Amino acid sequence: MPAPALSEVDTYLAALPEDQRQALTRLRALLKSHLPDHLEVISYKMPGFRQPGPKGRMVAGYAAFARNCGYYPHSGNIVGLFPELTAGFNTTPGAISFTPTHPLPEPLILALVQARLAEIAATGK
Repeated sequence: MPAPALSEVDTYLAALPEDQRQALTRLRALLKSHLPDHLEVISYKMPGFRQPGPKGRMVAGYAAFARNCGYYPHSGNIVGLFPELTAGFNTTPGAISFTPTHPLPEPLILALVQARLAEIAATGK
């Protein structure tokens, strides 16, 4: 029996250096636990989670780069809501950079996900 095909996300993660693969695999698992009914997709050339349905919005994305990893809430309004939780990380309005040795803490991830879901519910965007 042939081995099952890897998903696009599995393929993305498999191509990373071990430290980044471990960090993003952990982030993926945390996101999946908080977004169990959401779809795992590749969007903007990065893995992420999209709401189910034909008009499902992106809730969270993540990626690896040469010197760091990034978390993307697919909104320019979310990251700035949590200055106390993002202290110690490089941020922009639409992203948080982190390293495998300094990963995002679970309370921050949960806050970002909940804020993005609330934003989508309130604005549809």
